[in-house]
Amino acid sequence: MGATGRSAAGRPAPRALWLLGLLALLLSACGEQAPPEQRLRATVQQMHETIQQRDPSALEDLLAKDFVGTNGLDRLGARRMAMALFLRYRNVGVKLGPLKVQMKPGHATVSFTAALTGAAGTIPDAAQIYDVQTGWREEDGQWRLTSARWTPVL
Repeated sequence: MGATGRSAAGRPAPRALWLLGLLALLLSACGEQAPPEQRLRATVQQMHETIQQRDPSALEDLLAKDFVGTNGLDRLGARRMAMALFLRYRNVGVKLGPLKVQMKPGHATVSFTAALTGAAGTIPDAAQIYDVQTGWREEDGQWRLTSARWTPVL
């Protein structure tokens, strides 16, 4: 390899390619993180998809250790409630209305309307619309759900 970082054949030397790859990796790691509200909205979307995919473990992972829901529901209770819902209904549908986000440093609240459906087959057996208020906390760059209150609308 010559002083130009090229092999005698004129191609980049393996060492030069390795260094370029390492540099690209370091630069991508130093890239700017998405703004907090954008990351929070993505987490709400992830939670929505987790429910649609019927994954209680992934849902629990999005909850803060000190999560509190309606009627004192804790993190484990939320997981159990999701498991019971998924066992009862083969198809679970969730439609979210527009998110109303209020940001504070390290904390946020998100309010929305949610329509939930459950079906053993293709036609929903149950449906309910809720007003939902949620509290969020940022932990090590990840948003975790700390509280949720839901009130039936109809």
